Amino acid sequence: MAGSFQTVKGFRDFYPEQMALRNYLVDAWRRVSIRNGFVEYEAAMLEYLDLFRVKSGEGIVSELFSLVDRGGRELAIAPEITPSLARMINARIGGLPRPIKWFSIPHVCRAENPQKGRGREFYQWNVDVVGSDEVLADAECIFTLVDLLAELNLSPADAAVFLSSRSLLAAALASVGVANEKHEAVLPVLDKRDKVPPEAFEEMALKAGLEAAQIDRLRRFQDSTTLAEAIGYLEPTDAVATARAALEEVLKLLGAMGAGDYVKLDLHVVRGLAYYTGVVYEAFDSGRALRALAGGGRYDNLLELLGGPKIGATGFGMGDIVLGILLAEKGKLPDFAERCDCFIIDAGEGMFDDALAIVAELRRAGLAAGFSYKRQALGKQLRAAGQKGAAIAVIVGQELRDRGEVVVKDMATGEQAPVARAELARELQSRPRGLAR
Repeated sequence: MAGSFQTVKGFRDFYPEQMALRNYLVDAWRRVSIRNGFVEYEAAMLEYLDLFRVKSGEGIVSELFSLVDRGGRELAIAPEITPSLARMINARIGGLPRPIKWFSIPHVCRAENPQKGRGREFYQWNVDVVGSDEVLADAECIFTLVDLLAELNLSPADAAVFLSSRSLLAAALASVGVANEKHEAVLPVLDKRDKVPPEAFEEMALKAGLEAAQIDRLRRFQDSTTLAEAIGYLEPTDAVATARAALEEVLKLLGAMGAGDYVKLDLHVVRGLAYYTGVVYEAFDSGRALRALAGGGRYDNLLELLGGPKIGATGFGMGDIVLGILLAEKGKLPDFAERCDCFIIDAGEGMFDDALAIVAELRRAGLAAGFSYKRQALGKQLRAAGQKGAAIAVIVGQELRDRGEVVVKDMATGEQAPVARAELARELQSRPRGLAR
């Protein structure tokens, strides 16, 4: 019976090798966040379903895992953390110094159809700046994303951040004569343009209320390779000028921070969520063969929508699944084979208690020390040390004990020398460490 049970579709077990990858990504996310000045928080896994209804509409219910508790309350497992972030900040808005720079690494769930790069659960790195209307906040979030790519040895030839603007897209719609009340229906269509065949896009655009001439102008606008070219297709309005200035300032700031090589203008990026209000962006592998690595932008209305004040906010999220696939495909992952700093060998009958005492002492000294569960000959224990990836073998024997010594063997070079037993921990701590953590 037990053998018939399997993992729920779209969910993952993390065996040690998968756990090593997850920890590698999480450690990098946390390291990059902290050095960029963000502090960590965590939100509740269960939220009231209405929190997501208010943010995304009734349609969100079919996209998440929801339940009714014994008190009749509608709850949901969080499919993202941004609404929870807004709820938490609203609760203490008067006492938080601004700008609020927070990051989190939640485990979230979505009731989606599993496919390559998308599961029903995943870990997501979220970085947000709340309480600033300055374009500098957008630039700092994008820089933090670029810093992570570089941290993981992904060059601009491997991955890039594609930059756009919801405010410029809205200004473009107004410029070509699309009424404001139609924007909410048209923007999601523009977001799907790269995801469907051209004829399907045109059909969707016409159904959303666009005319053929408007579709043509919007196509040319989105296909522009420079901001100046894109602006040339639009009427010169104040909204266009303001959105253009914000994009130009972000690009300038990122250039000053040395991140310009990673950032490209791409007005095809729309972001499907309705709450974005300004600069938006998505990170992709260079060939765009995979799903988006990350996505985000400015969302100045969300806190107000959830009952708080109108306050500037910007940030992004990055999932672990696509990132892990890209790093594997690019050969950028480290060797996750089991490692230990040293392996203690009892070379003779009656030496095991001495070996265990050394194991305990070295572990207390902060070294990853291993040993064999079986009492075996010296050669077999050395082979076990090699299989564990030990950097050093410590050999304990009767004569050595009588002299107050052990033998320390470098497993890479084969060189060995006696070391005073009392100095062993200090001696090993001074040597280059293995890969154990």
